[in-house]
Amino acid sequence: MRIPQTFIDELLTRTDIVEIIDKHVPLKKAGKEYMACCPFHNEKTPSFTVSPQKQFYHCFGCGAHGTAIGFLMDYERMEFVEAVEELASMLGLNVPREQGGETQPDRDSPRLLELLEQANHYFQQQLREHPAAQKAVDYLKQRGVSGEIAKRFGLGFAPPGWNNLTQLHPDPETRQRLAAAGLIVARPGNEFYDRFRNRIIFPIRNRRGRVIGFGGRVLDANDNPKYLNSPETPVFHKGRELYGLYEVREQLRHPQRLLVVEGYMDVIALAQFDIPYAVATLGTATSADHLKALFRLVKEVVFCFDGDAAGRRAASKALETALPLIEDGHQVGFLFLPEGQDPDSLVRSEGRQGFEARITQAMPLSEYLLHSHARQIDTHSVDGKARFIATLRPLLKQLRPGIFRELVLRKTAEYLQLPLSALEQGLDKPVTAETPVPARPTSRQPVKKTPVRHAITLLLHHPEFAQKIDDLEALREIDLPGIKLFVELLETLRSNPNLNIGALLERWRDKDNAKHLLTLARQTLPGEKQGLSAEFSDVIKNLMAVKHEQRWQALQQKLSREGLSQAEKLEYQQLLDVMSQQNT
Repeated sequence: MRIPQTFIDELLTRTDIVEIIDKHVPLKKAGKEYMACCPFHNEKTPSFTVSPQKQFYHCFGCGAHGTAIGFLMDYERMEFVEAVEELASMLGLNVPREQGGETQPDRDSPRLLELLEQANHYFQQQLREHPAAQKAVDYLKQRGVSGEIAKRFGLGFAPPGWNNLTQLHPDPETRQRLAAAGLIVARPGNEFYDRFRNRIIFPIRNRRGRVIGFGGRVLDANDNPKYLNSPETPVFHKGRELYGLYEVREQLRHPQRLLVVEGYMDVIALAQFDIPYAVATLGTATSADHLKALFRLVKEVVFCFDGDAAGRRAASKALETALPLIEDGHQVGFLFLPEGQDPDSLVRSEGRQGFEARITQAMPLSEYLLHSHARQIDTHSVDGKARFIATLRPLLKQLRPGIFRELVLRKTAEYLQLPLSALEQGLDKPVTAETPVPARPTSRQPVKKTPVRHAITLLLHHPEFAQKIDDLEALREIDLPGIKLFVELLETLRSNPNLNIGALLERWRDKDNAKHLLTLARQTLPGEKQGLSAEFSDVIKNLMAVKHEQRWQALQQKLSREGLSQAEKLEYQQLLDVMSQQNT
């Protein structure tokens, strides 16, 4: 089940990479591009550039580069499909899937849900009856999970073995659907094996209570990964679903708050101690869809993270996601646990009362916003205050107009010991195009300018030039390095004339030439489009001249060896005439 390439093309054509990256890394206008300190390595002088025209980013310091999809994959640690889902969600698009070249109709979803429900009953039965399940039962008892809680969350057991589910469903069509539902994995040769083996199973339910996927925890310490989730499927999207949300709604008709934790066992352990309002993300950062779902149910959301660096990074991402979504009346808090503790261990040592006391003392969003950004800035100096305001500007501008925004701005002004009017003036100060562009590293070797490289460079910057080429077969016959790539680019752009540079580069993500294309795409071409168009035509003429020269030489060699046929003699003379005209 793959995402159609046409949808990915459309997604990148409609996405503004500057807007996507600026939500995570504050950008400053610098000429035609935007710049910032690279989020992928430590640097003091900005070398991270984002091109709105080319729709890709590049760091001249560490070499990080990519499209909007690549940025979400690298910065948010998303899988490719998750990044596509995230961008599609921002644009209000549904991600289609296709199999065998045809888009799967929606009528398949009920069949997948039925198979997932059957698998859920099977896993629960195995926890009760399978001879090997005792190890799973002992683990759950050791973690203090009662039979009531195990039943509430529908815990199960995937027995050892590679083909338990496949044996239950020998029909080839059903097995294909099991694979589409993420329950089994396809091998070459139309063979399959079970995805979940010798694991405790946590069914993941949607808001209507339907099982849409599973999580599995290993029982053997030598197995990896420790936790395994279902893959993205037509019915399961990690960026939208929250583990335990259905169970919360079953237990509490009107919950007052929701606690966002990191794992299945954290949710279950808290429920065991009568804290039944915890949910967990499914291996992804908190998304806008997650928060919208939470705010539809409650007014107060508390994020619970470990107090280490990873927890702080996760909190920062949650903060950035929450800022544009908060409305008057919403509350967002951040609870950081002591080092070495997680909700599961801490609630066992402190009990419900002690843990809930920590929740009520969670750091408010406004306070965390200030303290998280002030740790590395001396806000007592004039320069420090200015830098602090510049750092907060893109974040505070995301706040919706209203009382909450007013209160946050007042708190920020008080923190900086500034009049509110001075802060607002600093926030409204535009970043102009005259912002100086920092010097870029000059140690990089210039790219050798061959005719093919130059043609590809011109094409990358102006994809519409592909429509100027009529005879691709003639170009294909040229024996020069890179000509095959050039023809592939031409074919792609002639078939898809609306592709921008970012979408084009995304098509070459996993190919050998991806790095070379990026090197050429990030070059700056002097001159206007009209002049570059004429330059492209001249390059093509030069390439055709090379083709004629190569063919003439081949005929010349054959003439000296064995002679030419009548047709070849005619071609030989025609080539001489063409080459003579080209040289005059």
